[in-house]
Amino acid sequence: MPITMTADDRLALAQDRLLAANDLDIQQLQTGLSGLWARGADYGDLYFELTTRDSWSLERSKVARAAFSISQGVGARAVNGDNTAFAYSSDISNKSITAITAAARSMQAQGLDAGATGRGVAIAGAARDAQAYPAIEAAGGMDSVEKVALLQRLDRMARAMDARITEVSAQLSVQDATMLVAATDGTLAGDVRPLVRLDISVIAESAARRTTGAAGGGGRFALSELTDERLEKMVRKATSIALTNLAAKPSPAGEMTVVLGAGFPGVLLHEAVGHGLEGDFHRKRESVFNGMIGQQIAALGVNVYDDATLLDARGSLNVDDEGVAGQRNLLIENGRLVGLMQDKTSARLMGCNATGNGRRQSYSDLPMPRMTNTFLGNGAYDPAEIIASVRNGIYAVEFSGGTVDITSGQFNFSAEQAFLIENGKVTTPIEGATLIGVGNQTLKAISMIGNDLALDGGVATCGKNGQMVPVGVGQPTIRIDNVVVGGAQG
Repeated sequence: MPITMTADDRLALAQDRLLAANDLDIQQLQTGLSGLWARGADYGDLYFELTTRDSWSLERSKVARAAFSISQGVGARAVNGDNTAFAYSSDISNKSITAITAAARSMQAQGLDAGATGRGVAIAGAARDAQAYPAIEAAGGMDSVEKVALLQRLDRMARAMDARITEVSAQLSVQDATMLVAATDGTLAGDVRPLVRLDISVIAESAARRTTGAAGGGGRFALSELTDERLEKMVRKATSIALTNLAAKPSPAGEMTVVLGAGFPGVLLHEAVGHGLEGDFHRKRESVFNGMIGQQIAALGVNVYDDATLLDARGSLNVDDEGVAGQRNLLIENGRLVGLMQDKTSARLMGCNATGNGRRQSYSDLPMPRMTNTFLGNGAYDPAEIIASVRNGIYAVEFSGGTVDITSGQFNFSAEQAFLIENGKVTTPIEGATLIGVGNQTLKAISMIGNDLALDGGVATCGKNGQMVPVGVGQPTIRIDNVVVGGAQG
């Protein structure tokens, strides 16, 4: 079992790896932060990061690719109103801190010279964080031979499932990131973030066609947590999708009732609703939900959360990239919009509190409001009861991708695995089904919510403004009425 660590323990470990290892101390950080105030910035911070990545790929039962990388650096940010100056360096040293803070100051177009005020920066101790995952090494001591053996085990398991599985590929990614942030508001926080991800994709062939299926798993834990039971679950899911789709018929098209399965279908909520509840889109008036705090935006019974505190989950954060503790945030309560996801900049400009959602892809990127683990909460219905309530419709079990327009809320998502529902029973598998709609309208069309809440297996990644970060998505089984479905039949 990993040793329990407090926020102070994680901060001490981050200081050792990022400061002491580079001959830096707190006094030098204080000097750098004071420099960020020299032209009258409202807020400034220094963000340090050290990340190692290890990845392996297996194709045709042989190792196809292997890679290892180390990246490190420090970024300096000065925020004045809604304007941000930012500079970064891959060299962590006092010389670099001096250079990037000077560069950030020079980028500020306006502002009074605050250098004469003598304001210093008092660095506070670490506050309690979310304790969502331990400070462990993601590989858990597993060497290269063992990592390849893990992929080979997946390969053998998949091929043994069915003779129609003709090709298998598997990928393993292991990442360890250490971060430390110091800010002019007194913040000093650090974290050690393990992250593993394992993916498998298969091809199934029959005399008439060729189909694919994919699955994966991961989170903020050691590789040893990927037990044979978890591996078998991934393999069964990937092969089931591919084999089921061998018999799939073209999807009908038109307006109909759709039942979404538990787990990864929550990506629809993430994309069509979640991004619209990020604070920057509200302060810039770009969200379809702008100005609707306190209003009924979804059906009764709809409760939506963003929760960075879920144990070992892919999107969890002990502290965010601005040093704010990870939190469980209620966004929609019984259909009413009650909260947004905020970083420090949006929170300050909107007159509210930061919610632990300030995230960045790396030290060379600016933080912004981002989701962590976003999901629709449980309802009262048994999933079988939901299926039985539908006379004619579609049951979408897995999605392969989609797009959304934040301003209008319009979305479309392609189902990777779906079935017809006929007279309350799941029947024929279908292919080519695309769900089309508007996020706020879809929320109001949810008529039944299951009691089988599940998160995705730990594979979701979210993109925004060119930055990618790991997230979690989830939901119970839900029924949505009057959904436009694009398909092969019209």
